[in-house]
Amino acid sequence: MADYKHGVYTSEQATSMTAPLSGTAGLQVVIGTAPINMLENPAAAVNTPILVNNYKEAVAAVGYSDDFASYTLCESISAAFSVVGTGPLVLINVLDPAKHTGDIEETTVQVNGGVGILDVPGVLPDRLTVKADGVTELTRGEDYTTMFNNDGSLNIVPIAGGKGASATSLTVTGKKIDPSKVTAADIVGSVDAGTGAETGMEVIRQIYPKLSMTPGILLAPRYSMDATVSAALQAKTKDINGVFKCVCVVDIDSTEEGATKYTDVKAHKETQAVSDANAYAVWPCAKVGEVVYCGSTLAAALTAYTDAANGDTPNVSPSNKTLAISTACLADGTDVVLDQEQANTINSFGVATFLNMNGFRLWGNNTAAYPGTTDPKDRWFSVRRFLSWAANSFILTYFSRVDSPANKRLIEAIVDSENVRGNGFVARDVCARYEITFDESENTTADLLDGKITFHQYITPYTPAENIEDVIEFDPTALSTALA
Repeated sequence: MADYKHGVYTSEQATSMTAPLSGTAGLQVVIGTAPINMLENPAAAVNTPILVNNYKEAVAAVGYSDDFASYTLCESISAAFSVVGTGPLVLINVLDPAKHTGDIEETTVQVNGGVGILDVPGVLPDRLTVKADGVTELTRGEDYTTMFNNDGSLNIVPIAGGKGASATSLTVTGKKIDPSKVTAADIVGSVDAGTGAETGMEVIRQIYPKLSMTPGILLAPRYSMDATVSAALQAKTKDINGVFKCVCVVDIDSTEEGATKYTDVKAHKETQAVSDANAYAVWPCAKVGEVVYCGSTLAAALTAYTDAANGDTPNVSPSNKTLAISTACLADGTDVVLDQEQANTINSFGVATFLNMNGFRLWGNNTAAYPGTTDPKDRWFSVRRFLSWAANSFILTYFSRVDSPANKRLIEAIVDSENVRGNGFVARDVCARYEITFDESENTTADLLDGKITFHQYITPYTPAENIEDVIEFDPTALSTALA
């Protein structure tokens, strides 16, 4: 019989998150850990690239927990979709329930209102042993069902007519995921010599073949404070799938073992060997309320947002863009108060930071290659990103022309098409020059016979106006003029 209603009724639904500002120039690829025990099939979310466009999709794909120290993918999910408001993300979870597990000691939970709550983080429901009143072993799906709460605890609900229907308590043992067992080696990953199975950062190779998207920004929140991980991130920015380029955002260690004062940042940057032109280093962390976020997650999200806000083109620096943070802090939450002079000192090391100047903002334009290089294409973060993005765009745009006859029509078509695109960039003040040429001196007969044609492209993105100076002079003649 249908539910009979007579009157006026209301209902509520969960608050919809603000739609993120989307773009792919700064596509974030995040390698880390997630509470995949909350999924129906946790193994399907291990060492595979997962594209998520919003908060709801992310939670459905990898689960969610506010314990960012344990579940680093959740930190990026929160930073991107809740703090900054940008997407999409590609998530690579390395936490594997086949090896990163711990035991659940025998626990008795009371059944109240037909529900027993197991308050243990990381429970793997399919690996539980549940006994009614400590005696009768129950079967999942026949005698009880499970459901996770928002805080990660697990509801165990006896089924009417099952063997535990009248139980007043449940005795539980089993397995749980243990993120503390994930190591830097798991984040870096490997390739199995026998099966070819890829893990960790090796999965980055799969993003374009599976998702038809090229990585824009690589990050591994918290883990990138480890020198092995930061080195691997820098290496992975080059020759993805043999052709593509991107950047990475790396955390300079702000734990007790790392830089706890701004004057220590240079030494720890060098200890971590963060010196690549494709790397953007950030120190320290920051708080939103009382929640600590890594500098890398906030900087990467803000960079992607800045791209999306500027026509999905990575020519504008994320530096001096505001962030909704409460304070800069160390990894343990200790507040860090920097003035502009101190923040500039950190910038001089090739490291970005957070500065409160009428609101907190990301502060720093240099790649990690600075001060070791002053070449503008490798020093400035926005310039480096634009050149890499332009190279990726050229590959994707003209890949369909490969194996066409190398005749005049092909050459003119590429030159004309690319220069029309470049003229648009110049007209919009995206860059000062964006021009491609075909020079016969660079295309020898031997090259042409070998099937090779070479174009020469001139790209000049505008460098950031990092130092604006106003010379102020007292004019004494104005006094006599004014009093005359």
